[in-house]
Amino acid sequence: MGYIFLSKNLSKKNTLKFDDNNTLQIMCGVYHSNLDVIEKKLNVSLSSRGNLISILGNPKNIIITKNTLSKLYERAKLVNIIEEQDVEGIIKFMNDHDKNGKKQSNNYKNYFIKTPKGTIFPRSKGQENLIKQISEKQLVFAIGPAGTGKTFLAVSHAVSFLVSGMVDRIIISRPAVEAGEKLGFLPGDFKQKVDPYLKPIYDSLHENLPNEKVLKLVNNEKIEIAPIAFMRGRTLNNAYVILDEAQNTSAVQMKMFLTRLGNNSKMVVTGDLTQIDLPSKQKSGLIDAERNLKNINNISFVYLSEQDVVRHALVSEIIKAYKK
Repeated sequence: MGYIFLSKNLSKKNTLKFDDNNTLQIMCGVYHSNLDVIEKKLNVSLSSRGNLISILGNPKNIIITKNTLSKLYERAKLVNIIEEQDVEGIIKFMNDHDKNGKKQSNNYKNYFIKTPKGTIFPRSKGQENLIKQISEKQLVFAIGPAGTGKTFLAVSHAVSFLVSGMVDRIIISRPAVEAGEKLGFLPGDFKQKVDPYLKPIYDSLHENLPNEKVLKLVNNEKIEIAPIAFMRGRTLNNAYVILDEAQNTSAVQMKMFLTRLGNNSKMVVTGDLTQIDLPSKQKSGLIDAERNLKNINNISFVYLSEQDVVRHALVSEIIKAYKK
């Protein structure tokens, strides 16, 4: 680990003890690389001896560091490797909790999604709440800007339900609304015209399942990806149903889609109210649903913000600038 120069008032010291050395090695990373990240990001000095890690720094940073190490240790019990971006995500997560003056939760291992390609953990406070809500509620609306992981987490959760046998199929839909181009002017048949709108869904599926598995499940109709118009007249039983880009539905389309929900099914609706591509006089179905359904039991609205952006850090700054 590198050297951190601390001022005289940073004289507090705290030591954590960990039970399992193998888990501790995963947490620390190769040559203690993960501890190096914590030192630099939180301006503390860490020293490791046996199953003990000592923390030297100011009291506030010591608390955040302790919570970061505790959460990393719980994660190390579930995975074989922890990378730098995971450490940075947890530090951000803990800093966000600290800024809001909320007591840190020790129940870390409740909030993750297990898929064939690995375990997915929340990387922000908003993502943690989203995973919690989609685990507990039958219908969840996830509303927030681009890059907050709305679609990815919904698709990942759906995959976990499918592979565990909790549902028989996944049904994912998007409104085919143009953002600058007209469908009629695009080349090809209807499927070829619509596929570009569904590409983000396929990307999320491929991040959770091997490519050949995705193809097989689509061919066997265990995964169905289609424009919203294909949902009319259906009842979707034993299914995990996702509506993506819901801000581009009309009120009539939204009502039609929501009433497709059948027995033993779960539904997640995602959207970004800052990117509505409908004609100016047409009201978004997402806004309409938000107004009408907020007080119904077993329906949850989760709001994400620029603080939950997990893409490039610059994306968060862009969203803040446009918000102003």
